[in-house]
Amino acid sequence: MTLDVEIYGRNMEITDRISDYVEKKVSKLDRYLSGIEEARVDLSYIQSARSASDRQVAQITVSGKGFILRAEERSDDIIAAIDIAIDKIQRRIERYKGKRYRGRGDGRSASEVVVSPIEDEEESGDLGPAIVRRKHFMLSPMDEFEALEQMELLGHQSFFIFYNANTNNINVLYRRRDGNFGLIEPEIG
Repeated sequence: MTLDVEIYGRNMEITDRISDYVEKKVSKLDRYLSGIEEARVDLSYIQSARSASDRQVAQITVSGKGFILRAEERSDDIIAAIDIAIDKIQRRIERYKGKRYRGRGDGRSASEVVVSPIEDEEESGDLGPAIVRRKHFMLSPMDEFEALEQMELLGHQSFFIFYNANTNNINVLYRRRDGNFGLIEPEIG
């Protein structure tokens, strides 16, 4: 089975050289994890970045049955950003494989508890504040420790929403400024 690689560019032209380079590098990821069905590579140029070394951005998202892994890197050269992002996604794949084969302790594998986002974007023509994007995703029951692991596997830096199997509620896990984590446990009042 061949890996389906989709390449998208924002604020930059995707040349044949870049496209061929990305195809060659990303198509090799299925050697590390055979369940990868598709890979999406988003390349962008961010003019307003504070540092010139952060203007070229490469984001790689690989998905398969029951998992999604993502890596993003920035550099002053798009090829360098792609190389660093590929190294990062390879490390995430190895980590995911280790967790999946080691198991959860309750008999479930990591692939059974992975959240699979489905994106749905909508635009609004109102002049005031509007909802310009909606995301829908399936919530799998997990505890706080599994939510921390999933947050790292997806590369989420600020927060992660999950269904807490211990309390039977939806919780929000977030990263605090001091590097630790906080947990929001909403109650209906």
